[in-house]
Amino acid sequence: MGNDENVGEKLTAPPDFDGPTSNRRMTDVLCTLLLLAMWISMTGLGIYGMQNGDYRLILYPLDYDGNVCGTDKGDIDMTNYPYLYYVNDYSGGVCVKECPKLEQLADPYTLVTYDGLFHVNGSFVTEKDIDMADYSTSNNTLDCTESLCYPDGNPESSYNSFGVMQGNGFAYYALDTYQVFWRCVFTDEGTEKLNPIVNPNGDKFKEDVIDMATQNENIKQGYDVWHNLFGDMWTSRFFILGLGFGAPIVVGFFYAFMLRVPGVLPIMVWFSVFATIGIVFAGAWYAGDQANKWKTADPPTYTESEINIATYSSYALYAVGGLLVLVFLFMRKRIQLAMGCVKEASKAIMKMPLIIMFPVLQGLGFMVFMIAWTVYAVNIASMGEFSTNVFAAGNLQITVRSFEFSDFVKKCGWYMLFCFFWSGQFILALGEIVFAMAVAKWYFAREKSKIGSLTVISSITTSMWYHTGTAAFGSLLIAIIKMIRSFIAYLQKKADEMDSSIAKAILCCCQCMFFCLEKCMKFINKNAYIQTAIFGSSFCTSAKEAFYLIIRNAARVGAITYVSGGVVFVGKVFICTLTTGLSYFALDHYLRDVLYSLIGPLVFIAFISWFIAGMFMSIYDMGIATILQCFVADEEMFSSDQMYAEGSLKTWVDNHGE
Repeated sequence: MGNDENVGEKLTAPPDFDGPTSNRRMTDVLCTLLLLAMWISMTGLGIYGMQNGDYRLILYPLDYDGNVCGTDKGDIDMTNYPYLYYVNDYSGGVCVKECPKLEQLADPYTLVTYDGLFHVNGSFVTEKDIDMADYSTSNNTLDCTESLCYPDGNPESSYNSFGVMQGNGFAYYALDTYQVFWRCVFTDEGTEKLNPIVNPNGDKFKEDVIDMATQNENIKQGYDVWHNLFGDMWTSRFFILGLGFGAPIVVGFFYAFMLRVPGVLPIMVWFSVFATIGIVFAGAWYAGDQANKWKTADPPTYTESEINIATYSSYALYAVGGLLVLVFLFMRKRIQLAMGCVKEASKAIMKMPLIIMFPVLQGLGFMVFMIAWTVYAVNIASMGEFSTNVFAAGNLQITVRSFEFSDFVKKCGWYMLFCFFWSGQFILALGEIVFAMAVAKWYFAREKSKIGSLTVISSITTSMWYHTGTAAFGSLLIAIIKMIRSFIAYLQKKADEMDSSIAKAILCCCQCMFFCLEKCMKFINKNAYIQTAIFGSSFCTSAKEAFYLIIRNAARVGAITYVSGGVVFVGKVFICTLTTGLSYFALDHYLRDVLYSLIGPLVFIAFISWFIAGMFMSIYDMGIATILQCFVADEEMFSSDQMYAEGSLKTWVDNHGE
């Protein structure tokens, strides 16, 4: 249909074209084989790590004396004592055989110390209840006496004693616990029973207890906040799971439906246009106004250079605002086309609701990979030379673990990072091909009534069978760029240690450059995947055709990018805000009296709903981009009376088509 060396040939319809081609072949098979080879080699490294490392050195807790609970690493063999019972807020604790379960929840007259249990009159917990390792051979034990840990036999005096030190000493009370990653965590019920006995007035740290306690009041307060937060999260866990994961999907479909309501989308888009221009001009006015105030201030409060910066910034923002006005005037027709693409994407998603669930399948696939990858990575990391470091915290010694890695283990770590990048990007890339194929099938269907969730299933099977290699090719390029950025970040850390300003500046520029390259590559990849979904071509061919298509339709692509970006952002905010608001009323109605605060669960629900909204709107974003490419291909391959375009897109062609 037209030929221009600078923008490539316009698309031509294959013989008997009736939507995404059914005559496909496996594309980029070599990259599929490379991906499989990567997974096999990663598994081999993981098995080697399992045979030569010990994951327990990484994951199992470390007691106050430098022994790894559940292992024989340390001065004392703790093989039969895999759990850590916390004695103070500095994570100092002792190894125990089981996390204690106390029917009476708390025993304020029994202290768990660095040298066993310490009892006073009234205690009921015995060594059978808390089976603690024998620390009698340790050189770091601290023994409790009545004067140190329980003066006058008074629980309140004990709480402020040198030994307990309000949770910052070498002894603490026997409490009911539950196990989390081999750590014994105090139950809320046990803590609530203990506090009125040992600290009835809710006293803060006392200055006459120990200077370190006073200095670390923020640590104590922070511990209380996190403890209460964890308890609230556990109490409201079913609400968090139900509202956090279920509600955003329902609200997302509601948002997609709203975009189809006449008048809603134009109001949203044009409001964002005028708001953008208004913000720029408001910023210009504010900068100029501040510059004038600074200039006339007596006595002067700002330097002349600062006043000049504000003045020039005002001029620059006025120029940008004027430029934006011209750009939006020039692109107004393209913005109308973009809104048409958004509406059509809404129709496609509503017609194929199963497409929303595919990210869940992606998430499950990524979770399976992460389980294997984490097991391999932890075992490889444990091959390092294990040691402990000790530092002082008041009158206590805090022990932390450290590792020294050989060159081989470091190289294995870099390779595992590459496997993580490539596999994660591959899962995302395959999902984009599936989304694009499903939407393209919907667009090029003369009878939309035949399109439904089965279309999504056929797109999944077709994409995985024929185009796994294309997804592997595109994701490999992103993984390589990410590896380069990671190595630059490593060099930046070294430059910080050397305090080399020149090296830091150069590396910062390199990091910025590769960040931009990654963004550009992701944009090209996304459009290449759409070409693959429609025409079944390989990655390089698809990337070339997508690049020329973008060049030929630069203004349209720019408008789509702006409009879809606004729609996606507003959608994420809308879904997150409405979900969090509904969650507030539900939690306030059902759990107000049992939660310490609603803030923690609501923040977590907001975080989950933002993630789910991002997943939902990423489908939307890919759908919009696919609709645009389908429309352009439709426009280039067919005359206006033969096009597949319907609804708003057909109206745009009738009004603005050449």
